[in-house]
Amino acid sequence: MKKVDVVIPNYNGLKYLEGCFSSLFAQREAPDFQVILVDNGSDDGSVAWTREHYPQVHMIELDHNTGFCHAVNLGILAGEGEYVVLLNNDTRCHELFLKSLWERMEEDRTGRLFSASACMLDWQDETILDGAGDNYMLFGWPYARGKGRKASAYDKSVRIFSACGGAAIYRRSVLGEIGLFDENHFAYLEDVDIGYRANIAGYDNCYEPKARVIHYGSGTSGSRYNSWKTAIVAENSVYLVYKNMPFLQWLINAPFLFLGKLIKWLFFCKKGMGREYLRGLLKGLKKSISKEGRNHKVRFKIKNIPHYLRIEGAMILNTVRFLKKS
Repeated sequence: MKKVDVVIPNYNGLKYLEGCFSSLFAQREAPDFQVILVDNGSDDGSVAWTREHYPQVHMIELDHNTGFCHAVNLGILAGEGEYVVLLNNDTRCHELFLKSLWERMEEDRTGRLFSASACMLDWQDETILDGAGDNYMLFGWPYARGKGRKASAYDKSVRIFSACGGAAIYRRSVLGEIGLFDENHFAYLEDVDIGYRANIAGYDNCYEPKARVIHYGSGTSGSRYNSWKTAIVAENSVYLVYKNMPFLQWLINAPFLFLGKLIKWLFFCKKGMGREYLRGLLKGLKKSISKEGRNHKVRFKIKNIPHYLRIEGAMILNTVRFLKKS
């Protein structure tokens, strides 16, 4: 049995696959691993090309785009390794990427470390960060640590709120406890959600700077800001709060959450996507109160009160960090 399953969701990402696969199969000192490509109904020849050039890749073919969450869940269930690495197709891994992530998890003898997020570097300039894990703050905003800053300033392994699912390792046993990725998200914020659930259960997430990947960014959605992405991120931001935050904590944070939504709406109004953002918020409310949404809500348990307090403290600290740009 392989120690690590590397799950790569793909939707019309043929132009990225050579760089992604070649860098994976050139890994040095890596644990035993298998690569699982979950193709979400691509029509660009991705499946045929992979079969021809990388027959060792385990393929799961879907006949239409079922979303990021469903695809990676299928990949996770197809593997048996102690750890699962999620990797975007629009990445190129440095040669010690897998070794560094695996060793970071193995160093944790308590079993309380759920995930480790890689150092994601900008495709155009490898000295600049695309992200050093994700944090979450009082305004209800997740944000990529260090995005656009010098990678050299983020050279220490630190605790973060959640790993970025574009390049991260997860402990399979914890996935069995807290559940897989919530397919109600379809795409975006699903990695923050699963990290949030791990925090509630008392697990930790960290950033590992020695695990480095170059990331193109928005390889599937096409751009950092577009109407579809704006709407679905807004929708999922509402659902994320509903399912993970107990009522009392929501009540305490409601003024900050409202202010956060107002600022975001004004931001997207300037980009001509204010209506899309509001439609997304409305869909998020409908999703939250739906039967499906209610079934996925994390049930409050008294034993988790210390974990909720730690989460609140982290949101406050992350807000200060964000405002100070640190």
